[in-house]
Amino acid sequence: MKLLLPFLLLSTAFGAEPNWNALNERALDMLQRYVRIATINPPADTHVSAALIKAEMEKDGFGVTVYASGPDGQTNLVTRLAGHDRTKKPLLLLNHMDVVPVDRKAWSVDPFSALVKDGWIWGRGTLDMKGIGVEQMMALVALKQAGIVPARDIVMLSTADEESGGTWGIRWMLEKHFGEIDADYVLDEGGVVSPDLLAPNKLVFGITVGEKQITWLKLRAKGTAGHGSQPIPDNANLILLHAIEKAMAMPPSNKPNAVVAEMQRNLGEMAKNKFTAAIQGNTISLTTLTSGVGNPPKVNVIPSSAEATLDCRLLPGVNADEFISDMKARINDPRVTVERFAAVPDPGASSSRTPLFAAITAAAHKHHPDAVVTPILVPFGTDSVNTRSRGMIAYGLTPMVLDASIMATLHSDEERIPVAEFLKGIRIFFDVLRSEF
Repeated sequence: MKLLLPFLLLSTAFGAEPNWNALNERALDMLQRYVRIATINPPADTHVSAALIKAEMEKDGFGVTVYASGPDGQTNLVTRLAGHDRTKKPLLLLNHMDVVPVDRKAWSVDPFSALVKDGWIWGRGTLDMKGIGVEQMMALVALKQAGIVPARDIVMLSTADEESGGTWGIRWMLEKHFGEIDADYVLDEGGVVSPDLLAPNKLVFGITVGEKQITWLKLRAKGTAGHGSQPIPDNANLILLHAIEKAMAMPPSNKPNAVVAEMQRNLGEMAKNKFTAAIQGNTISLTTLTSGVGNPPKVNVIPSSAEATLDCRLLPGVNADEFISDMKARINDPRVTVERFAAVPDPGASSSRTPLFAAITAAAHKHHPDAVVTPILVPFGTDSVNTRSRGMIAYGLTPMVLDASIMATLHSDEERIPVAEFLKGIRIFFDVLRSEF
């Protein structure tokens, strides 16, 4: 019997091929129904979308637990596929159900129509990240239908409010139900597969291993109020403008980042765009300016105070306190205060020297033999920062080839994904999940 055990495990790991035609039809229908539920954050009311996912997974006998977490319908969902080695911690498939708001006037189609046109499926959430969520769901369904027992348990968590920091989503689940989602590995959003975004004319399969630290700052300038007809040097607006100029005159980081260095070795020449520029250094964006007296503000009144916010994104490993201290030294004006009003932990980057990363690489090369597979950083935040902070190895996997123009629809107008790439992504997830890791 001992001699037969490895064979039995191997046979359950590979199983039969699923009925891909039927699964493809089901996946596209599921994504359309999912996108049509406008889970806009705020308030991130996800109870209807959670019910949709629950009903879909229960068709194949999955046990699903739904958690009502917040006061405005915020709801999370967990389901599990048992693996053959229950002594290992699971792999967590992480996705979020909420989406950012839309400017309907800027769209050429109804952003919640889930219209399929010319090989594309359009709608808010198709890319961020309902499409990836459905790929994860259908890969689990494919495993079960094919009779494949994965190497370890696979748990899928769909969260409520990633777009507002995860208070009622991942953070709530980690605090209240950690035992249900504690994992060795996490697969989340954030990866990039593109022929032009990361390197010119080179298909790059980027697997996210880390993200930049969010550090949001508020600058306040104090001056003297007065009549606009009589200019004064102690004008709070001018003081603020000079402070912003000094704050943003940031010297380049003198501490190389290991992930960026590996990307540069793997890719050679990197593409020149806002995405690659952002991941190679610390960045500061001026996002709001607030000033004036009255509503609407009177044009002939010099205000006594003015405020600005800066969205700072720091490379993993950068000390945020030192970054802020250096900024204050550059400003060097007692009339200006610098306040940090939001920050996330810096768990650093996950190692890419793991069996799961190797499995993703193998699946990537199976479907894209010429692709360069590399770990990457992303400039934006995901729920994975919270799982990395709890010791989990987290990767971002978006297994769809998307050029830079389509990636730019993330949080923007005309969000859409190619149907063929969406369906191929299910196959890539399937190949990863049935691997030994």
